[in-house]
Amino acid sequence: MTTGLVTMPRGLGAMAAMFLVAPLITLVDNRLIIGFGFLLTALSMWQLSSFSLQKGIAPVVVSGRLQGFGLGCTQVPLNILALSITTGPHPDPGHRDPQPDAQSRRQHRHQRSVTDLAEKTQIVHSHLVDGVRPDNPLVRAPFLAAPFSLSTPGGMAALNAEVTRQAATVAYIDDFRLMMLIALATMPVLLLREGRRRALTTGAGD
Repeated sequence: MTTGLVTMPRGLGAMAAMFLVAPLITLVDNRLIIGFGFLLTALSMWQLSSFSLQKGIAPVVVSGRLQGFGLGCTQVPLNILALSITTGPHPDPGHRDPQPDAQSRRQHRHQRSVTDLAEKTQIVHSHLVDGVRPDNPLVRAPFLAAPFSLSTPGGMAALNAEVTRQAATVAYIDDFRLMMLIALATMPVLLLREGRRRALTTGAGD
């Protein structure tokens, strides 16, 4: 219940953005909307990349709302542009409709990102476990307090669960930083595309 309430603002932010963006698509340059969405997404990713397991609920709610609103601003125009490119009549009657292929590729990228996160968690887990051994003084009393222990099954299970939690945190933070960099790197492409369009227009006029 707590997890649902904390992550709910992200969905509400995305829904609010979709309602606000939909009427603006025909009035405002879509690149401005997409750029604004990428900027909010990058800001939220920067906030999320500084999180730790000691963070409270309030920062998660604020970052989630920004992330949801930013993604909502980008998804609507991007989906329309992507589907408009992959739909419509084709001069070849036997040509296959590419829309299902585009949708399957999007789904594949999403599944791949989830797989990469799981693989990264396992890699970080293996590195952290290297330090959890009896000859390490930091994993002995008084540094290793209950319920953690290397001598009892319950203590080892608790220790493994904590290592997994730490590894997942590192993997998420790395992914947040990567998504922040991708969002920032994508924004100049919007300007380059406009410059290319103007250059082509000028060349055609000449």
